Amino acid sequence: MADKALQPHAVLDLPSRAKKGAKIAEILQLSSRPSPIRLLEIGTGSGGIAHHFGTHPGLSCEVTAVDVCDQRQVRGGYRFVPVEGVQLPFEDAHFDVVITNHVIEHVGDRNAQAAHLREVRRVLAPSGIGYLAVPNRWMLVEPHYRLAFLSWWPEALRSPYLRWMGKGSHYDCRPLTQPQLDGLLEEAGLGYRHVEVEALGATLRLESGHSRLAFAVARLPAPVLRALTPIIPTLICTLWRAPDAQ
Repeated sequence: MADKALQPHAVLDLPSRAKKGAKIAEILQLSSRPSPIRLLEIGTGSGGIAHHFGTHPGLSCEVTAVDVCDQRQVRGGYRFVPVEGVQLPFEDAHFDVVITNHVIEHVGDRNAQAAHLREVRRVLAPSGIGYLAVPNRWMLVEPHYRLAFLSWWPEALRSPYLRWMGKGSHYDCRPLTQPQLDGLLEEAGLGYRHVEVEALGATLRLESGHSRLAFAVARLPAPVLRALTPIIPTLICTLWRAPDAQ
């Protein structure tokens, strides 16, 4: 966020944001949490996810959303706060739920990513829970530029490859491998659990209906799916505050 070369990559498709919100609510089991839920979304984008939670008929959420760019297409149901960089203008332990959905790859270098996660921990209540999703570096097709193997290259070669393929001039994203993500979370003092298998099942149920793909994946044993986690296109974790080091 602090890097001036970074560009916004918000998903502006509102129907997809409502489905994403429903998936997040299911993974975090928000229906079982006490109300009202003080919820922070980092990276507002279109506003669709914040609106989904702020107007949800079955959840009582007090929603705050932040972003460095205002690309909102829907503004009702939540409070929007513009920010600069990764610092959050909120007091410690203020939110019951913090959502950082495809944000960390956009904030800058490793130091900025680490600072982003420290801020997530700082504003998360002791009993709170977080949701984090980030593209896996080993995904076959990079989702922002729709280019195969883009993130596989060393960082110094990604922009030249992007230009060579005629897809843009500068690659401004930093997706993570699973070990890199785990290391950053541990450094930030966040407990975490990988939920890629659960998220895949929820995505297929909510977005694919009764398709053959959903049926086939649902029949795969969970250990098989977990073994594929290192190459699943999106890494997804639930988060909580780890105890302070003594």
